Amino acid sequence: MKRRDFIRNTAIGATAVACSQTQTGSIAQSTKKVRWRLASSFPRSLDTLFGSSNVLAEQVKLMTNGNFQIKVHPAGELVPPFEVLDSVQQGSIQIAQSASYYFIGKNPALAFDSTVPFGMTSRQQSAWLHTGGGLELIHELFSDFNIINFPAGNTGAQMGGWFKKEVHSMQDMQGLRMRIPGMGGKAMARMGVAVQNIPGGEIYTSLERGAIDATEWVGPYDDEQLGLHEVAPFYYYPGWWEPGPSLSFFVNKDEWNRLPSDYKAVFKAACRVAEANMQARYDTQNPQALARILAKGIQLRPFAKDILDAAFTASQELLEEYSSKDKSFNKVFSAWKKAKEQSFTWFGTTEATYAGYAFSKK
Repeated sequence: MKRRDFIRNTAIGATAVACSQTQTGSIAQSTKKVRWRLASSFPRSLDTLFGSSNVLAEQVKLMTNGNFQIKVHPAGELVPPFEVLDSVQQGSIQIAQSASYYFIGKNPALAFDSTVPFGMTSRQQSAWLHTGGGLELIHELFSDFNIINFPAGNTGAQMGGWFKKEVHSMQDMQGLRMRIPGMGGKAMARMGVAVQNIPGGEIYTSLERGAIDATEWVGPYDDEQLGLHEVAPFYYYPGWWEPGPSLSFFVNKDEWNRLPSDYKAVFKAACRVAEANMQARYDTQNPQALARILAKGIQLRPFAKDILDAAFTASQELLEEYSSKDKSFNKVFSAWKKAKEQSFTWFGTTEATYAGYAFSKK
């Protein structure tokens, strides 16, 4: 790492830690009054996912002595869930919180800002974005939309979702109506699944009324919050399409450029606090929620090997096809692929070996 990058990253990290621990006073010197509106793609009921936005707003307000404030709005209150990027691009709101894979119709390479099937885990994704050059590549993509993006948190590896009937093999996947977005949805479509993209707040009703046969969301804590265990008895794993999905804050570039330099530093530090907080909360809440769900009689099932094999093949073919047809996708994919291969070699050497042994000794 270059010396100036090390100093910059260390300063940002130290500021975030100091602010999250001491909760005292203003760090910023500017007294400029700034008022932003944030629109999330997620409902308020998902207090950890949506809550990342509240953490950001709280930290920014704290570090500027109330001079820089962000008013947070849940999905649909200001903007429909899947229109937040457009609203930031147009300048009707200053900032949004969402998952970039919702917007691969605009540029498929945006998926790498979040996750792709059989991609990196949360730690690997964070490392690539923050210190492996990933964020710089993604910034280039978002510049086409007059947006600058910042990581907003990660859920960790997700579950495979809720199914009304058991799926024993690829034959059972044919024609299955499933809610699943992003590149995972495109891979599922290649596998014969009838894919739908439905906002989080509408999933329960769609599954309950039979509009869909299965759905994925996040993991035990959020899935329990949405009540998905009440309308589908089979809970599958793993969520191979989202092994470590990052969320993002989208900021209008014109608004960003108007901020004083110390407010920019504060905002970046606040993003790091929000990012770390989300992962920590999920890692605490998911084990507890899984125990509660299983106690209610939900049946936990692993995906069959032939389903995982078909998913892996479909996913790799999908990424390679995009790479061969789209120069911007290929640029990001090539860098991401190299980083992934190196990371998998390292993590597979010690982390996976340890986990494979120690986790079985629970």
